[in-house]
Amino acid sequence: QVQLVESGGGSVQAGGSLRLSCVGSGYTYSSYCMGWLRQAPGKEREGFTVFDSDGMATYADAVKGRFTITKGNAKNTLYLQMNSLKPEDTAMYYCAIQPLGVAPIHGPGGNCHTGVDFDDWGQGTQVTVSS
Repeated sequence: QVQLVESGGGSVQAGGSLRLSCVGSGYTYSSYCMGWLRQAPGKEREGFTVFDSDGMATYADAVKGRFTITKGNAKNTLYLQMNSLKPEDTAMYYCAIQPLGVAPIHGPGGNCHTGVDFDDWGQGTQVTVSS
């Protein structure tokens, strides 16, 4: 059974930084898409960054240049470094994974992007940014 556990959320002032971690277990995928999604109060959950098994990262415009997704040295570990946080970044943050079945396809029409319908995600960690 796939399990994903997020940590590292908290409350910060605008302009501050946080580093989220995600540890996965219960799976062994040779080709996959991992990502971070967030859900703000009253809004739908949305993906904003992904990282595929080739090491390719993609970001939504809202976080580009401020957030960095990386894969940890430990197996099945994913990080999200968030800098220059804004009040509109306030949300519950989720880690997710989707096996691809085929090699990652990059570029337009690719199979790892921020709109992927992930099969599995964690319980989330809350991030609150005050102005």
